[in-house]
Amino acid sequence: MLRFEDIKNSETIKTYIRKADESLIALGFTEHSFAHVGLVARNCKMILSELGYSEREQEIGCIASYLHDIGNLVNRVEHSQSGAIMAFRILNEKKMAADEIAEIVTAIGNHDEGTGRPVSPIAAALIIADKSDVRRSRVRNRDENSFDIHDRVNYSVRESKLIISEDKKTVTLVLDVDTNYSSVMDYFEIFMQRMIMCRNAAAALGMIFKLTINGQSLI
Repeated sequence: MLRFEDIKNSETIKTYIRKADESLIALGFTEHSFAHVGLVARNCKMILSELGYSEREQEIGCIASYLHDIGNLVNRVEHSQSGAIMAFRILNEKKMAADEIAEIVTAIGNHDEGTGRPVSPIAAALIIADKSDVRRSRVRNRDENSFDIHDRVNYSVRESKLIISEDKKTVTLVLDVDTNYSSVMDYFEIFMQRMIMCRNAAAALGMIFKLTINGQSLI
């Protein structure tokens, strides 16, 4: 049985993640390397665990999370689809069970805004885990005077965390934002579509999505 640790320890997969991120560096995007995919995997596992999904389903979610951005190696445009095809090839060669490959490919192919939909629990958990990763350490540009709006918004986030309520009815993205760098309106300007995706993904999991910034409930 293919395990998450097998995926994390694969030198081939490490190369694809690293090279995909190098393409995004050239395009001026925020960090999409090991820190991002690792955090997304942990949050995806947390969501599935809190909602009572099996250990194996949690592990499949982690694998999907770790591989979800490798399509950027091909092109940023439609990277979810190209990434899904790459993941299929990798996992098929590793003799993973077809039903598990199907779950992972479906989740990866549906994680990006515009075309993505929460068509399965793992896809829904991946969407929430991915779209909620906003943090200062994702900004690579060290010249604050040249920050664009994406840099400002990410850099403004001093702390972020996902919290599922005890009754499992809500999932809340809690942000501590330094408004010296970005306003709440800036956040919504660039992340509105992502928050809508999170709302739809939460609904597919039987929850309500909430956003709290500096103690204020905004969604």
